[in-house]
Amino acid sequence: MRYLLNILYLSLLTLAFPYLLYRRLKTGRYREGFREKFLGQIPRRDSQAQCVWFHAVSVGEVLQIEPVVNVWKERHPDWEVAISITTQTGMQVAQKTYPDCRLFYCPLDFSWAVRNVIQRLNPSCLGLVELELWPNLIMETHRAGIPVTLINGRLSANSFKGYRRFRSLIRPLLQRFSLIVAQNSEYADRFLALGASASRLETAGSIKFDRLMTDRNHSRVQELRKAFAISPSAPVVMAGSTGEPEESLILSAWRKLRIEFPDLQLIIAPRHQERFEEVFQLIQESGYRVLRRSLVNSGVQSGRDTDSSTVRLLDTLGELSACWGLAEIAFVGGSFNQRGGQNMMEPAGYGAAVVLGPNTWNFMEVVEELERRKACMVIPTGEELADCISVLLHQPENAGLIGNAARKYVLSQQGATQKTMEWIEQTLEIPFKRNQKTAA
Repeated sequence: MRYLLNILYLSLLTLAFPYLLYRRLKTGRYREGFREKFLGQIPRRDSQAQCVWFHAVSVGEVLQIEPVVNVWKERHPDWEVAISITTQTGMQVAQKTYPDCRLFYCPLDFSWAVRNVIQRLNPSCLGLVELELWPNLIMETHRAGIPVTLINGRLSANSFKGYRRFRSLIRPLLQRFSLIVAQNSEYADRFLALGASASRLETAGSIKFDRLMTDRNHSRVQELRKAFAISPSAPVVMAGSTGEPEESLILSAWRKLRIEFPDLQLIIAPRHQERFEEVFQLIQESGYRVLRRSLVNSGVQSGRDTDSSTVRLLDTLGELSACWGLAEIAFVGGSFNQRGGQNMMEPAGYGAAVVLGPNTWNFMEVVEELERRKACMVIPTGEELADCISVLLHQPENAGLIGNAARKYVLSQQGATQKTMEWIEQTLEIPFKRNQKTAA
């Protein structure tokens, strides 16, 4: 099977090569990690210590596994932690987040590349996140006698529908997992229906909740407040994880709102790094000054460069979760285009009044729960953003109730990391050995 997969991958890569080359020249993507991705030539690990290998595709997964990595290092201080990443932006965030971990680009799913990584890394176990069913990666790791686990397992209705068509191919992959820890019973039932072993399937909740910041006085939040020169008394609306045309929608809404609320501050945080410059130009063309976080960092700009018409642009990586702590009202992007929503749990953790568009199918369960608790506002069109935000600004007590309900929901969902760690240790028979410095 591995040879057929290699031929298939090479054929697809050949067909996609012109597009990949175009994207590389236009955006700078796909320039790093060639030898690691195609050949599996990562730096060789010479240590005799045991090693856990986590795979995180991009920025979201890199940040998502942070509580698991931290707890692993606390409970197993004699282990090395290795993290593989697929995207360039994910690697940049990982380098900031895990300076003491072994980082490398994950091999593409060619059998020779995966085998080289296994030989050079010599991991004791592999942890995949949410739903990473790369056949050669799973089969070669299992063939080498290395336990494979799936943490924070997630299987949406759409994904389940697609995978079910290929159940005969998916079942052998799921059977090779030593442990699958699903986020909830609904996802667990879908894994079972695809062929996962019931004796190796558990539920623990979502680890995403465990890394959420909830303290607006946190030093990282206050550092951003100072950098953006935002007064603690000024109302702030933030549009985060945005994509086209959501920046235009929030700028149009802000233009209307400033007539009645001249002190209202706006922060925009685009979802993708390659759009930072495009959004900067859009804000300028809309007639507003722009204070860029990246230029504040480099000393080119400062808080003195602001006035009442200044839009703050978060054009750095790894600071989105802290920046949400500045917002009383939070519009979460990806919900007025076809991305299916972005992580609305981060602003909810701070108690912000969360506003969403209708397209949130990637977070369907979370949005349904927030709506049930009256902990968010969902509006059908972007043209209604101004009216929705205006209502919240006119009714701060109601906005506070929405935010508090959202924060309570986030706090009630925490604890999945501890459960996940216990299941992994029990299944793989890894003895618990607390870091003495932490324990002290």
